[in-house]
Amino acid sequence: MRELWDLFITFAKVGVMTFGGGMAMLPILQREVVQNKGWATDEELTDYFAIGQCTPGIIAVNTATFIGQKQRGVWGGIFTTLGMVFPSLVIITALAGLITNFAHVAWVQHAFAGIRVVVCVLIFNAVLKLWKSAVHDVWGALLFAAVLAATLLAGLSPVVYVLLSAVAGIVIQSLQEGRK
Repeated sequence: MRELWDLFITFAKVGVMTFGGGMAMLPILQREVVQNKGWATDEELTDYFAIGQCTPGIIAVNTATFIGQKQRGVWGGIFTTLGMVFPSLVIITALAGLITNFAHVAWVQHAFAGIRVVVCVLIFNAVLKLWKSAVHDVWGALLFAAVLAATLLAGLSPVVYVLLSAVAGIVIQSLQEGRK
């Protein structure tokens, strides 16, 4: 039970930092799950995040569920999911009335504008950390560039990019092994 409680508390701490959504939470997840707890590697977290983006639901919640499942099975998945969602539920419930009543106030609008800037920086930092763990060679860099260009030009579902990248990874690895 202590381990389940630890999962809940850890993901509740992450859940408190919900500003900006799943992508903005990546650096916090990386610090808590990889560095502090050792529950996953950078590569595993990247994989969980990719799968979490392709499955229905919120990326960060899906990622939490994967990590909890890995640590303590179904109950671990339930406790991490509850931990991730609980702070948001409390905060959103408390803020919903306030935002409705004060959204027109200039300082509230300015505060949200500042928060949006911070979210962009957090996402950028997450990309840099993921880059270090995901792009190991020229093939990874080319795949990154191709997917980046495709997302900017085509605007397809992230599921398509993940699936095509998985196929590309298999093909690239097979070709490299065939040359050996």
